[in-house]
Amino acid sequence: MTSLVEIKSAIASLSDDETSVLFSWLQERVDENWDNQIRIDAQEGKLNKAIQRAQAHIAANRVKKLDEVINNT
Repeated sequence: MTSLVEIKSAIASLSDDETSVLFSWLQERVDENWDNQIRIDAQEGKLNKAIQRAQAHIAANRVKKLDEVINNT
């Protein structure tokens, strides 16, 4: 197994294009891990309270349009 120090050294020697490809690959892995964790949490019911709270806010019309949230209006 290659050590983290060796991996960091190898990454430091990559060209900009190679670094970009590596970054994209790593981001895909992070995204896949996130999606899998959300899927597992949903299956285990860990998101039920958050979903119920969101549904209650929607039913009570206590929501904002996404543009308002993003623009902080």
